[in-house]
Amino acid sequence: MLRHVLRNSLIPVVTIIGLLIPFLLSGSVIVETIFAIPGVGRLAVQGALSRDYPVVMTMTVLAAVLVIVSNVLTDASYALLDPRIRYD
Repeated sequence: MLRHVLRNSLIPVVTIIGLLIPFLLSGSVIVETIFAIPGVGRLAVQGALSRDYPVVMTMTVLAAVLVIVSNVLTDASYALLDPRIRYD
């Protein structure tokens, strides 16, 4: 029972986790800015405030890639969790 119930109940959990992964980047921006921790989030804020366009574009592309990879991994995990889900 645990095997069948767990696999079916993990689909919504994987969906929520897959949607929340890109928000980690925005959370790092807030935390690193407030606590003055050097990192990617603080670099993005400093680049935006100093109008450093290559840094801002790089952070935008990084965020977009993070969203795409997160969505692809979420969709791939659906196929592993539930064999009835197929991508033709």
